[in-house]
Amino acid sequence: MQMRHTRLAAAALTAAVLAGCANMDERQRGTAGGAAIGAVSGAVISSATGGKAGTGALIGGALGAVAGNVWSRHMEEKRRAMEQATQGTGVEVTRTADNQLKLDVPSDISFATNSATLEPRLRPVLDAFANGLNSNPSPTMVRVVGHTDNTGSDAINDPLSLRRAESVRGYLADRGVSSARIEVAGRGSREPLVSNDTAENRAKNRRVEIFLREPQQGSGG
Repeated sequence: MQMRHTRLAAAALTAAVLAGCANMDERQRGTAGGAAIGAVSGAVISSATGGKAGTGALIGGALGAVAGNVWSRHMEEKRRAMEQATQGTGVEVTRTADNQLKLDVPSDISFATNSATLEPRLRPVLDAFANGLNSNPSPTMVRVVGHTDNTGSDAINDPLSLRRAESVRGYLADRGVSSARIEVAGRGSREPLVSNDTAENRAKNRRVEIFLREPQQGSGG
C-alpha cells in the first residue's frame, strides 16, 4: 500500500512540474523535467528498498535536474542568436532530440547544382556562426554534413557532398575557427528530406546541415 501511495504521489509531482513548464525556456524545461523524473525514480526506489520516499525523491530530483539540463544556457543563447542572424534566409534553426543546435541550410543559398563553391548568400550566415564560435571561451564542437539529390551516381554524389561540407569547414577556419573543432561528413543522396520526384523536392534534398554541440556530447547528424 505504501509503495502504491508513493507512486501516486510521485506521479502527481511529475504532472504538476511538467504542467508548469509551459512558460519556461528550453533550459528551464530541461531542468524541471529532469528533476521531476528523477524525483519519481528516487521516491519509488527508496520506498521499495525500505528507505524514506521523501529523501529518495530529493536525491533523485537533484540528479535528474543535472541530467535534464543538458541544453545549457550557452546553447540556448546560440540558438536565439542564430535565429536572428538567419532570419529571412530560409535557414532553419532547431534543437535536435539529442540536444544539438542544428542549422539546415537549403540549396538556394548554399551551393549551385554540381558545385561545392559557397553561394554568396551563405557567407553572412557562416560569418555570424564563426563569430559566435570564436566568442565562446568553452569551445563547442561543430559537425557539417553535406547532402545531394539522387541525380547522378553515388560515385559522383558522395564526394560532392563531402566537398560541400569541407567548403563550409574551410570558410569557418579562414575566420578563426579551429578546424580541429569541425567534423565533416558527406551523405550523398542517402538521406533525403523528401522524395526526389520533382525538381523542387530535389532542390530541398541538396543541402548542408551544421550541428553544434557541447564538448561532452556525442556527435550526430
